[in-house]
Amino acid sequence: MAEKTKGDGHRTETPDVSHIRNVEVTHESSDINVRAVVMFIVVLTVATIVVSFGLQFLFKFFDEQEAKSSRPGPMALTKEERLPPEPRLQAAPGFQLKLENGQTVNLEKSAPQEEYRVLRRKWEENLKTGLKDQSGNVVGLPIDAAIDKIVSEGLPSKVKERDKKLLDYAISVPTASSSGREAEKRLQ
Repeated sequence: MAEKTKGDGHRTETPDVSHIRNVEVTHESSDINVRAVVMFIVVLTVATIVVSFGLQFLFKFFDEQEAKSSRPGPMALTKEERLPPEPRLQAAPGFQLKLENGQTVNLEKSAPQEEYRVLRRKWEENLKTGLKDQSGNVVGLPIDAAIDKIVSEGLPSKVKERDKKLLDYAISVPTASSSGREAEKRLQ
């Protein structure tokens, strides 16, 4: 008898079964049909080869069809239309930058930071000269010019009318004692 000891000190015994004999159970030579297994492997190999050639023919057919129709359909998007909408927040090569004056800066072979640099130069120019519309007219002031203008002219303010009473600015609120039938004026 073979004895085995586990790590925890517990012994397990494997019983000896060599004395048990069953005459009815023996190895049978007809357990597997070797011819059928070999035929299956041959058929599987032939089928794989046929499918491979069929797929190769199909790919060649598709390539020829694509070569015949060189023109894209009327609904196909152009390269610019496939880009995400403006503003593109990701600075990456492959983009071109279109400025307000219509000038296009190609950034395809530039460093990823180049998009930021071009925009930064444009922003600096707008801060110095003022924002311009499409026709080139200045629609905004540079920051320094705007500060000088406010200092010289002062901030615009509303002129108060002297003859109005304070109650003219009050709002009408329904009273609780009249269940909302009458309103009184209250300052808020």
